[in-house]
Amino acid sequence: MAFFRGVSSLSKLRSRIVQQSSLNGSVRWLQMQSASDVDLHLQLKELIPEQQERLKKLKSVHGKVHLGNITVDMVIGGMRGMTGLLWETSLLDPDEGIRFRGLSIPECQKVLPAATPGGEPLPEGLLWLLLTGKVPSKEQVDALSKDLRSRAKIPDHVYKAITSLPETAHPMTQFATGVMALQVQSEFQKAYEKGISKSRFWEPTYEDALNLIAQVSVVASFIYRRMYKNGEIIPADDGLDYGANFSHMLGFDSPKMHELMRLYVTIHTDHEGGNVSAHTAHLVGSALSDPYLSFAAALNGLAGPLHGLANQEVLLWIKSVVEQCGENITKEQLKDYVWTTLNSGKVVPGFGHGVLRKTDPRYTCQREFALKHLPDDPLFQLVSKLYEVVPPILTELGKVKNPWPNVDAHSGVLLNHFGLTEARYYTVLFGVSRSMGICSQLIWDRALGFPLERPKSVTMEWLENFCKKAAS
Repeated sequence: MAFFRGVSSLSKLRSRIVQQSSLNGSVRWLQMQSASDVDLHLQLKELIPEQQERLKKLKSVHGKVHLGNITVDMVIGGMRGMTGLLWETSLLDPDEGIRFRGLSIPECQKVLPAATPGGEPLPEGLLWLLLTGKVPSKEQVDALSKDLRSRAKIPDHVYKAITSLPETAHPMTQFATGVMALQVQSEFQKAYEKGISKSRFWEPTYEDALNLIAQVSVVASFIYRRMYKNGEIIPADDGLDYGANFSHMLGFDSPKMHELMRLYVTIHTDHEGGNVSAHTAHLVGSALSDPYLSFAAALNGLAGPLHGLANQEVLLWIKSVVEQCGENITKEQLKDYVWTTLNSGKVVPGFGHGVLRKTDPRYTCQREFALKHLPDDPLFQLVSKLYEVVPPILTELGKVKNPWPNVDAHSGVLLNHFGLTEARYYTVLFGVSRSMGICSQLIWDRALGFPLERPKSVTMEWLENFCKKAAS
């Protein structure tokens, strides 16, 4: 099936989701249509020529079309609101949130294969969707899961590199170190050094990308067990899918925790290309750095307090509320605590977003998971109160464009409930998940021949002079 036809099918599917109360028949039909081949590499090989022609036509016919004006505010304000990057795997709408290849999170939950009937989507299914634009069959997902398990072997030198660091080193430092140690096996680097044709760059990139996705969960689990479980390593279970296996290697084998990890990995995979980690990987990759180098760079961006580190900050802040005010805090007491936090010059972690202007759908699906599996959890009940209390206060404050909760406002409470209480580790979970989105786009970057990224920078003096001329 051609890529644009796949997108067309997904668009029709979205219409059916809105218009019909039952999706069962149409979803089965769509999955059967895309179940003819379980070879992901072959599917991509068939899709890529069409997309290359599509991009070539877009450039030749519409290359001079203006996408908007650039203001001084954008230049000095982190390039916010500036359209300047092509990212195929997902698109973020300020009002409705993320869409993965055109599908919203609720739609993905409906149509992507699950481990159990009515369960959460399998992350491998979303990976297939990100790479091909097609909703996979359960057969295709199972084949991809098996392929990833076969790629998950870790060389001994990787463990040695990690254990050379102090156990007290931040988990993200250890994680980035492990990924850099994996880089010595890069298929892309080997192929490039042998003079591979540019038209085939995507093929060793594909191998690196799938190897990396398979390996990061093993490396991440090793770091967790090293830091928090006396180094008692749990081997992978070849009978489990990606999310369940990750949970298992961490040491959590309850079916509900397996379901949570499937949901967590799925919703954290991608969030279009402008966020720090995704943009970093794209930027570094544009220099033809291999996926290991690109993803390691992305992890260092993800480790920042204004990006991926926020999820650990949320749980620590919520626990500080409990420590000072108790689990049965009233809404009025909570309002006072929030105002105290804000008046001290701090932020309330987990609220607001650089693009979104409504409640993050990733927050909403986690809330639904909590209502289903842990409605009486005290920290979940506190998170629910925060949802009622914080947005009106931030709106009254008048300094934020989006007072609503984001994905980080909820994930820590779910993980904490099932026993994964070490908040410093949470960003590593985010990193494992994000490997799928970043690596998918890196494959397409090479397939479409994206150039070296090189935006123009200016000085304050240049801006001042330009503005003076513009005003005269």
